[in-house]
Amino acid sequence: QVQLVESGGGLVQAGGSLRLSCAHSGSIFSIMGWYRQAPGKQRELVATITRGGVTNYADSVKGRFTISRDNAKNTVYLQMSSLKPEDTNVYYCYARVSYSNYWGQGTQVTVSS
Repeated sequence: QVQLVESGGGLVQAGGSLRLSCAHSGSIFSIMGWYRQAPGKQRELVATITRGGVTNYADSVKGRFTISRDNAKNTVYLQMSSLKPEDTNVYYCYARVSYSNYWGQGTQVTVSS
């Protein structure tokens, strides 16, 4: 069973930074990433990283967010900088393992203006 445990959300002022962490159970994933979802809206991609290290970002976060991984710690990170109020969302960790999709429980990020 794949388990994803997120941490690092919180309240920050506009222009500030936060780092989200997603610890996984050590399964071999083909891709991991972060999505976000606001109330009443569809979940949208933020950033992904493949097992080979190839990254992909939503246009809205390019240049501000960085996704990375630490294989020794079985953890994927999302470093968020220059945060804007519109980045306020619940952020979900995602992993694709053996053609199945897994999600974390979500962590709230709130950016005040």
